[in-house]
Amino acid sequence: MCQLLGMNCNTPTDICFSFEGFHTRGGLTDVHRDGWGIAFFEGSGCRLFLDSKSTIESPVAELVRKYPIRSKNVIAHIRKATQGEVALENTHPFMRELWGRYWIFAHNGNLKDFAPPLDGSFLPVGRSDSERAFCWLLQNLRAHFGAPPSREALFAVLRRLTFEIAAHGEFNYLLSNGDCLFAHCATKLHYIVRQAPFAVAHLKDQDVTVDFSEVTTPDDRVALVATAPLTDNEAWHAMAPGTLAMFVDGAPVIEETPAIPATR
Repeated sequence: MCQLLGMNCNTPTDICFSFEGFHTRGGLTDVHRDGWGIAFFEGSGCRLFLDSKSTIESPVAELVRKYPIRSKNVIAHIRKATQGEVALENTHPFMRELWGRYWIFAHNGNLKDFAPPLDGSFLPVGRSDSERAFCWLLQNLRAHFGAPPSREALFAVLRRLTFEIAAHGEFNYLLSNGDCLFAHCATKLHYIVRQAPFAVAHLKDQDVTVDFSEVTTPDDRVALVATAPLTDNEAWHAMAPGTLAMFVDGAPVIEETPAIPATR
């Protein structure tokens, strides 16, 4: 299973503390050694760092650990390859342009027999099922909307498309256009919202602690989404399988879970 990490905030924030714990899962505290990547939205731009090396061996990861890049939306991924060889072109997250904005996508899971028709508007460069799914999602979003939609309209169509893809297998993912962050839980995904009053947090994968009250303002709000909780002294929310959530300004503004069929 790959590892996902996302951040959505109401003010530009660095992800150094969370990444310090997350990066060790790329070969030190876990087995994900098949490449990694991280994307930071900054205004209308996006910084994308990719490496086919594991995070614990990557000089690029060392740069990110020590570089406090501030962003309102971040997506990171540590890969355990299922489809597609270990290569830079198969490394997440993936980036494309739609409606004059960058879109970033990372996937955890395995989609079987997923070979949808692509019309050429978005084509995969690598050989992963994940990049195929991303291209198909954007192709259908562009076909459905004649102009950039509202967040709510985007969520509704994305939910339908997500369920179509999820029929082919495990489809945990993070998706962002720099305006908001979408998170879909197929099997395993957690989130936490940090806001005032801020407290001390301790990493699960490293003996590192930070007192957020010393490095934040009372108005700050940060939502973190991860495959598995990054800290061992905070209450992370486990998303139910099938849930699609949309985070805006550091909070889940829509979170829809499939209804449980009534028993007879």
